[in-house]
Amino acid sequence: MQTDILQFYRDKSVFVTGGTGFLGKVIIEKLLRSTDVRRVYLLVRPKKNDTVEGRFQAWKDEPVFEILLKAKPGALKLVTPISGDCSEPGLGLSDGDRRMVTADVQVIIHSAASIRFVEPLHRALNINTRATRLLIQLAKEMKGLKAFVHISTAFSNCPSQYIEERFYPEHLSCPVAKVLEFNETLSPDLMDKMAPALMGKFPNTYTYTKALAEQVIQMEGQDLPICVFRPAIILANFKEPMSGWIDNLHGIVALIYGNAHGILRLLYVNPKADALVVPGDYCANVALASGWQVAKNSESPSSSQLAAKKPPPIYTLATAKSNSITFGEAVKLGIAHNHKIPVTKTIWYPFAHFTTCPWLFKLGCIFYHLIPGFFFDLLLRIQGKKPILMRSYQKIHEALLLLFPFNGKTYEMDMKNTNQLWDSMSPEDRSIFPFDMATLNWEEYYSRILSGMRVFLFKESWDTLEVAKKRLFRFYVLHRFLQLVLCLALGKIVWILYSLIANNNIRSIEVTLPSPVADFPSI
Repeated sequence: MQTDILQFYRDKSVFVTGGTGFLGKVIIEKLLRSTDVRRVYLLVRPKKNDTVEGRFQAWKDEPVFEILLKAKPGALKLVTPISGDCSEPGLGLSDGDRRMVTADVQVIIHSAASIRFVEPLHRALNINTRATRLLIQLAKEMKGLKAFVHISTAFSNCPSQYIEERFYPEHLSCPVAKVLEFNETLSPDLMDKMAPALMGKFPNTYTYTKALAEQVIQMEGQDLPICVFRPAIILANFKEPMSGWIDNLHGIVALIYGNAHGILRLLYVNPKADALVVPGDYCANVALASGWQVAKNSESPSSSQLAAKKPPPIYTLATAKSNSITFGEAVKLGIAHNHKIPVTKTIWYPFAHFTTCPWLFKLGCIFYHLIPGFFFDLLLRIQGKKPILMRSYQKIHEALLLLFPFNGKTYEMDMKNTNQLWDSMSPEDRSIFPFDMATLNWEEYYSRILSGMRVFLFKESWDTLEVAKKRLFRFYVLHRFLQLVLCLALGKIVWILYSLIANNNIRSIEVTLPSPVADFPSI
């Protein structure tokens, strides 16, 4: 069966950046399993203690490719690793690799990014913004280019609470060309010191440099068949290639993991705010479908972006208004499923309380995390083991503070272009490349998230489930017992305070009453 999207990718060569990251792996796996691409060029950054060849071999052993290799044993032979680095000038490509890519590639999928919120500005600019410009320059050398998909983030314009599928140059205090010029001419230290003034209302360097990258697309990519894809917070895969697959502890995933571990109990989150979370496989499908759509539009003279001088299209994937879920509901679902399929590594009965008050969060961390963490680490020291919790809590609390701009309020995302893209797809393509958020079953999805987390992050087999359930029950009894003790202790304290206040009031009344003898005249 050859659908429109399958026909488009048939016999195409695709250049993928960020292919060693979570979303990049899902995109490449989907390309190899569902389409008949001729070649996938994978940009791989050499590391200090690991070569490109070594990283590529480890990449091929990832669990995400197991189903693919069963169906197509030779599929990964279609992947060609290319040494490069998005933080380097010229993308770190050799002259030979550059000639090979420009001569053979028809589709670019740019998913490489630094997603660290606290990345120094000069480095975030190199990876997230300058690399986008360099890829546009590379794309302009490709005579056979059909589509360029730039993967951004739904929060690239987070200074606005209602975000449309358009560009927002008004959010930038300085044009991207000038910022990149500063980054080239000024020292890294000076550039990082300028960050607050340049970022303005952006909460971190990640969203700011992704917004700048979008302006690069707007200003320099209009003569290319190019589009921007803005996914919201990406969680585990829903169904493909295996349900619940996840390989990282970034952002919200780390919070779910910490709660399932019994470590994270107090959340600096607005439980009434909408959780803009999306499955990883849905994101891969939008990326591939948008590539087909932009190629289709660019080939149509009547709707050519070049002729009409239209800005590149933007596709956003977030929760649908008709099928939204709040952070409170999401956490409740996660905990409920975690209680059904616990892990043996849990150190306490999982539960969660919320606060949006900064000082109350800091105070609560002492009682919810630091005091229990101190005694847990003390127990580890007595056993001759390395303490872990106190150091971990410092990172957890920093992460919660950094995430609050995105989970402290509800963002409304316009998805008109994405909905039109879905409507334009044939029933067969919708079946192969699903991403309809309006029909996503949240109950089923969170069940798969927790199941996948148990297998792929906690590395626990299902043979340990009964042991984990017994362990969880013991923690439940201890949890309830501790709650009873704390309630009794609190009641005792209140009673003591009440008794002291009552006694003081009685004494003060006795002091103020006149002596009865004084009322009688002396004889």
